[in-house]
Amino acid sequence: MNLPFLLARRYLIAKKSHNAINIISWVSVCGVAVITMALICTLSVYNGFQDLISTLYSTFDAELKIEPVKGKTFHADDSLFTVIRQMPEISVFGEVLEENVLVGYGDRQIPATVKGVERNFRELTDIDKIILNGEFILNDSVVDYATVGVGLASQLGVNAGFVRPLDIYVPRRKGRINMSNPTESFNQGQLFVGGVFGVNQAHYDDQMLLAPLDFARDLFESEGLVSSVELKLKQNTDQAAFQAKLQKMLGTEYRVRNRMQQQEESFRIMQIEKWMTFLMLSFILMIASFNVVGSLSMLIVDKQADIRTLRNLGADNSLIKKVFIIEGCLISGAGAVTGIVLGSVLCWVQEHFGVLRLGGSSGMFIVDAYPVKQLFSDSLWVVLVVSLLGLLAAIYPAQTMIKKYDREI
Repeated sequence: MNLPFLLARRYLIAKKSHNAINIISWVSVCGVAVITMALICTLSVYNGFQDLISTLYSTFDAELKIEPVKGKTFHADDSLFTVIRQMPEISVFGEVLEENVLVGYGDRQIPATVKGVERNFRELTDIDKIILNGEFILNDSVVDYATVGVGLASQLGVNAGFVRPLDIYVPRRKGRINMSNPTESFNQGQLFVGGVFGVNQAHYDDQMLLAPLDFARDLFESEGLVSSVELKLKQNTDQAAFQAKLQKMLGTEYRVRNRMQQQEESFRIMQIEKWMTFLMLSFILMIASFNVVGSLSMLIVDKQADIRTLRNLGADNSLIKKVFIIEGCLISGAGAVTGIVLGSVLCWVQEHFGVLRLGGSSGMFIVDAYPVKQLFSDSLWVVLVVSLLGLLAAIYPAQTMIKKYDREI
């Protein structure tokens, strides 16, 4: 066995001549363990919330979405998209036309977004899972219907089955504004409320209104145009590989985005919050590492007789430094391992039993307990940070105290 490691392990376990050194050593281990545990648990909670939000969006967003890089609309009936429709990896191909409008009901008028979709939108997404009232319906033999976000429905004071339709207004694409009769400058359409949905995301619940694609094209004077194409892939299809293949086919004029990329801003903010928290806890870990510096300094003073014996037996400064550097790494390593194990256990308990509640009565939030998801990559980052700080905390006292001891000799 390596001699420096053997001596360092003995110094860690063996009783010192001064009991305070033992106490400081174990305080150092506990300090590193507690911060490591906090890092594991905090990162896991952020991962849990990210997964939760991703699940919410997955009920409304398609697996893949094709959008133009420049402009708002394009033709989805050209030869390139005809080839894409027939690709064996694609299960559902849906055309979408989306535009901002003014929605009126009675004396209430609210800006909103009309998303014109085809009948296969039910197959493209899990819209039926988030219907709160009524049903997802686009039209029947007589009238067209809208499926409205719950927040928008509340602001307008409407619900599924109301006999009075919504009035939809949008500026005309062609022609001049008629100042004497401004209403002539708007296209107007009417939609009856067939259903109300709730995604628990304000961007959709407070602004979105699903309508038939043909209705949207007539209202926006965009015959044959779409603002995006949404795709659902067949089971067992490698989404990342197919996305890259599709992007290569489409070139630089279009972008292909998955669900995470469609909500890039939301997930980016969560990632920034996650890693800022990681940095702050790492700073606290750095402060906790000062205990390791103090513990090693006192240990070197306590082991002067041993150092003199090792020197008389032929040990040089390099070997003696290694002993105490390894000792510091063992203290940090013991704390890191303990913290990771405790953090993992706490995450498992929270995941299966939901010990930490979000507060309030049951059903007040989307979930009743903090969601957690532990990732190996997060644990790896924690280990790297703890190892680096532990090594730096061990090098400083080993070098300075040994040099000071040399001068005294």
